[in-house]
Amino acid sequence: MEKVLAGKKIATGASRKTEEWGALIEKQGGIPLVRSLQGTVFLAEEESKNELKNLIAEGVDWAIFTTGMGLDALVRLAEECDLHAPFMHLLQQANVAARGYKTYAALKKLDIKPVAVDDDGTTKGLVRALESFDFTGQRVVVQLHGETAPALARFFAERGALVTYLLPYRHIAPPAESVEQVCQELNAGQIDAICFTSAVQVRFLFEYARQAGRVGQIKHVFEQLSLAVAVGKLTAEALEEEGITRIVVPEIERMGAMVIELVRYYEALHIE
Repeated sequence: MEKVLAGKKIATGASRKTEEWGALIEKQGGIPLVRSLQGTVFLAEEESKNELKNLIAEGVDWAIFTTGMGLDALVRLAEECDLHAPFMHLLQQANVAARGYKTYAALKKLDIKPVAVDDDGTTKGLVRALESFDFTGQRVVVQLHGETAPALARFFAERGALVTYLLPYRHIAPPAESVEQVCQELNAGQIDAICFTSAVQVRFLFEYARQAGRVGQIKHVFEQLSLAVAVGKLTAEALEEEGITRIVVPEIERMGAMVIELVRYYEALHIE
């Protein structure tokens, strides 16, 4: 009996655990292609320390945290430059909001209870939690993880907030030739599906396509030819923000679950 992914070329934008992912694809008969779109992440220590100093000096009304890792890094950096006490005081005085259970857990460890928390782990969920608050003229700091958050930026801009961003972790884009290869293969119909394992992979692909004037082509490919597969809700949300609607995403945010959901998608097509 022929396996459901037989002969299909399945790419991933990941740079980690690619052998494990490839083995899962091959087990279903597929041909795995590693096409890393992740780029390089680094901790911007000096920049973040200076930003923390300015933040503490100026004060904030709201502190929005989107990743537990980013919050932990800020706490560690504050300790290194003898700002732990004033940073904790700032958080205790501010209205705090959180996206994601890991962020909530990191705040709980600091004995800080957020006044707003998402209901589904996504930025849209966080925006829903913030909609009842008045942000007119409010000083808001948003911690991000090496990527932009268009939905949050729009939300605060529409409500007249004064926003600054903290990015303790930042990304260096992947080599242009790597992203160009993905674009060419997508346009040539040489990729049946591409598995995105983080939102930043989506951002880098579409930022490159925008600069090259090829966003329309890439969107058409995902609408008609190649399938976009997301490891979880945040990654799917990044695809949706780029206008992609045909997305396969598992309920459980795991690589294995993502492959299973991909198999189910093709099985359903075969039955039809």
